[in-house]
Amino acid sequence: MAAYQNLTRDELLQEQKELTAKFDQIKSENLYLDMSRGRPSAAQLDLVKGLMDVLTSNSDMKCESGIDCRNYGVLEGIPEAKRLLSEMMEVPGDQIIIYGNSSLNVMFDTVARSMTHGVMGSTPWCKLDKVKFLCPVPGYDRHFAITEYFGIEMVNIPMTEDGPDMDLVEKYVNNDPAVKGIWCTPKYSNPQGVTYSDETVRRFAHLTPAAADFRIYWDNAYGIHHLYEDKQDYLLEILAECEKAGHPDMVYKFASTSKITFPGSGVAAMAASPANLADVRKQMCIQTIGHDKLNQLRHARFFKDMSGMVAMMKKHADILRPKFEIVLNALETELGDLGICSWICPRGGYFIAFDSLPGCAKAIVAKAKEAGLIMTEAGATYPYGKDPADSNIRIAPSFPAEDELRHAMEIFVLCVKLVTIEKLLAEK
Repeated sequence: MAAYQNLTRDELLQEQKELTAKFDQIKSENLYLDMSRGRPSAAQLDLVKGLMDVLTSNSDMKCESGIDCRNYGVLEGIPEAKRLLSEMMEVPGDQIIIYGNSSLNVMFDTVARSMTHGVMGSTPWCKLDKVKFLCPVPGYDRHFAITEYFGIEMVNIPMTEDGPDMDLVEKYVNNDPAVKGIWCTPKYSNPQGVTYSDETVRRFAHLTPAAADFRIYWDNAYGIHHLYEDKQDYLLEILAECEKAGHPDMVYKFASTSKITFPGSGVAAMAASPANLADVRKQMCIQTIGHDKLNQLRHARFFKDMSGMVAMMKKHADILRPKFEIVLNALETELGDLGICSWICPRGGYFIAFDSLPGCAKAIVAKAKEAGLIMTEAGATYPYGKDPADSNIRIAPSFPAEDELRHAMEIFVLCVKLVTIEKLLAEK
């Protein structure tokens, strides 16, 4: 098939007629296919069922320091959990705090603490006339939901193949004291699968913020989530780079085991400078006496060390890789020559970012829903749910079974074609 823009009106109408017949047939099947979020599949959850067998009523419930994990205490996490997560996050063990199951919860608390009590003695954000966050786009909708919830003004920063547009980041951060933070998913980013280049990480570390309480919110959610053994992205460690640049306090780094073990019952962690962690402890010691130490112990004993975690991630990749390839093959086979869209082929993470012609994304997602395919709402990858070009769609291949995913992609590419033809016909 020639590029759609090169077809005559009659040719487009004929193509539309044939595709509409296919769409009506699929619609009559009353399907329900859910690709709305990046949830691990049941097969992935089954990989870690052994986590439930690590502790029994006969188990020794003491961590290696001798503390009974059934009882109160150990505010910052048991030693073996700190060691395991610090290896995963590539940070020293004394620069990490272990939390509950959700890193998103930790990020929310970090913003909330800044709003009510400030950052390391600075004015609480709630007392300022204006607070701004930079938001690389397309990006993670739940990041944007946190800042929107607190009434923080969000500023779009376009993503490039190397990460956020650092000229813009430097312009805002170095000159505007109202800019207090930036959301980052630096490795296999959500939704594009982009990994920040060495130069980008170093430019982050060398920022000279106009606001002393500016922080980089470095959500390394997919740090070890590779799809291939022989093609893996590498990311410079941001805390070490900030230390080298003389800005040790400029970053909060977050991670969890949410897509390594059970998403609802994992272990989260935050890494930061000693000064930042001292500030965090002031709230934390009031907020809790300690998080779930039995879950920390369970994870530490299940994996034993980082090599155990890496071995588990290879098993996850064996399940995920064919699904990503189903999506990418469908896009290339059905849409590759039509000149109506683009996408990125990631080496890891959980998503594929698809860009339609401007003005088509919402209509594509709505049409897919008509045929029984539920996708992430168009616009969700932008602050306030507003994609200026109405073109970005997040594809989440992880949850459906492979046969369901093939059927889902058949519907998706059909909807892309139909919506695009409708747009082109309106312009001719």
